[in-house]
Amino acid sequence: MQKNRISAFSSLCLLLTVLLFWPALSSAKIKDAESATHGTDASKYYIVDTYTFPGFSLIQFELPVLSIYSYMLVSDGQALVVDPCRDISIFLDVAKKEGVKIIGVYLTHSHADFVAGHLEMVKAMKCPIYQSHKSGVQYPFKPLKEGSTIRVGKALVKFIETPGHTPDGMCALVYGPGNPDVPELMFTGDVLFVGSVGRPDLIGGTTSAAWLASAFFDSWTNKISKLDDRVKIFPAHGAGSLCGAHLSDRPTSTIGEEKNTNPYLKYKNRSEFVAALIQGLPEAPQYFKHNAAMNKKGPPLIDWGGGLPPEKKPDMALANPEKTYVVDLRDADEYASGHIPNSVNIALRGRLETWVGIMVPWGANLVLVGNKEELKEALFRLHRIGYTPDIITMDTWKDAGQPLTASNPISPKELYRLMQEGKAPVVVDVRLPSEWMALRIGTVLNLPLNQLSDLSRQLDPAEPVVVVCNSAYRSSMAVGILEKKGFKMPRNLKGGSQAWIDAGLPVYEASKEDAVSSAGPKKQVKLPDRISAQELKRLIMDLPGTFEILDLRPSAHFADYSLPGSKNIHVAEALSDPGYLVGAGPLILVDRDGSIAMAVGGVLSQKTERPVKVLYGGLEAYWAESRGMPLSHGTFQKHPIPPVAPPRPPVQQDTPPAKKPPEPKRRSAGC
Repeated sequence: MQKNRISAFSSLCLLLTVLLFWPALSSAKIKDAESATHGTDASKYYIVDTYTFPGFSLIQFELPVLSIYSYMLVSDGQALVVDPCRDISIFLDVAKKEGVKIIGVYLTHSHADFVAGHLEMVKAMKCPIYQSHKSGVQYPFKPLKEGSTIRVGKALVKFIETPGHTPDGMCALVYGPGNPDVPELMFTGDVLFVGSVGRPDLIGGTTSAAWLASAFFDSWTNKISKLDDRVKIFPAHGAGSLCGAHLSDRPTSTIGEEKNTNPYLKYKNRSEFVAALIQGLPEAPQYFKHNAAMNKKGPPLIDWGGGLPPEKKPDMALANPEKTYVVDLRDADEYASGHIPNSVNIALRGRLETWVGIMVPWGANLVLVGNKEELKEALFRLHRIGYTPDIITMDTWKDAGQPLTASNPISPKELYRLMQEGKAPVVVDVRLPSEWMALRIGTVLNLPLNQLSDLSRQLDPAEPVVVVCNSAYRSSMAVGILEKKGFKMPRNLKGGSQAWIDAGLPVYEASKEDAVSSAGPKKQVKLPDRISAQELKRLIMDLPGTFEILDLRPSAHFADYSLPGSKNIHVAEALSDPGYLVGAGPLILVDRDGSIAMAVGGVLSQKTERPVKVLYGGLEAYWAESRGMPLSHGTFQKHPIPPVAPPRPPVQQDTPPAKKPPEPKRRSAGC
């Protein structure tokens, strides 16, 4: 055993050496998930294409900042609008231009990622709303059931119930007059995307993600897959949407293409499909549940032609993060030159709607700052996700003589020089873990932006910090978040990782293909995936028995508490026992903070095709997110204390112990 432990330790050191000292030069452009929506027109609806079918045509619209596809089905002077966003002016303009009358609006399901424009359409056109009889909405509508039909000119629209993304999901088949037996196209909503499927974990409440995933398996197997392979599909979202994972940027596909290429549809076994669909989903923005509720109740109508509201008084209450959440709409450089203290930079040039919905708590006292044109555009766009903020111009704040906070961005060459001299501050990469693992500028800490406020407790607020993302859009946000947490010297990497690459500086890059650069041949290094506490919690609750958890902490700490179903083993055993290289489902490694587990996972990933995952942040992060939840809900299982151990002090509770299960007392999580 001693020999095995020495060998395992050597392997561990070798892996760490490879990971920390493997620089490679790259001149490739980063595929930034934000960059596609940084153009001046990304915040406006535009027409993707007009598709002609026998007896009717279909106009496809896209709103890039929210990755939304909406549609207008046109035939014989009539039109049906499908899944419109709240600002419906483009549909009214196109209908007028085409000389058609909008006779109805159809919602494929209860939307959560934006406020729908169904009531705005009713106000403008006095037309009915068509949606599932299961939707549970609080406004008048025409309920649809399996087999319901409506006529749009010469086109026949037939509806089928397809739960999966939501319980009320309904797809619509459109038939031309010449072939009443084979549909020409299908509106798939958020059930089926090009290259993906709708995620089943957004509905909340008592409906489990596993149940909805299983329902989609039936919708696909028993209904959608039975259609003719030539039927064109038109989904409600494209690449970048958080309603699914890995969506294609192609605007349309066919049933046959999806059968052959959609990675989720290759699973013929229900349990495998459910596991694949639930696994690895990103965290949903907190505003989703509020938009879903607003859409069900009926969104308030908007006065789109109204002017700007009165400005807020320029006093220091705006700089108090306990009272106000100030969002600065200007670009990163303007923000860095001087901004209202504790404000956060969410620039207009990117996904303003999504990032406000992620970062700004619903119901917060939100105030926007910028010039009048910026404020006008932002107010218009934030109606799409149900936010109604107050405003103030930067000139008003300055004219009142109020203080400004400046942050001094650091250039790539200056940061690289400090790194070489051993004088660099802590560098924090705020991108997603998958982006960080694929390419990074050095040995830097990964604290994703949507978790930065909580994870920043790992850092010292008194010490300087440099934050980085691909283009400096997200990292500029991170500067404000750190300022709100009391950090004294947060700095942004000017231009982000792309500027670093453009300057010819070395990067750490994981490539799936061998490549040759100026640094010589690159070698593939297979790394383990990282799983968040929320993702692991969902697996434990919804899919027990489909994975294996190894707890690498010392046995004394495991005896204190552990995850349900986990097995405690020594690091050396994990590295040397070939039995862990095989098995059904992924192998999940946990430790105290994720560091040792990541190293062990890296070694095992080189030896096996079995999926290896590491709990991000370790049990410390899991504990932090689970505090206050009942122990039976997939959190920790508490082990009995041996009689010889001293008694634990009583845990203070606000309610009697009989009404609230006690939490396990926290001890050191070990290694």
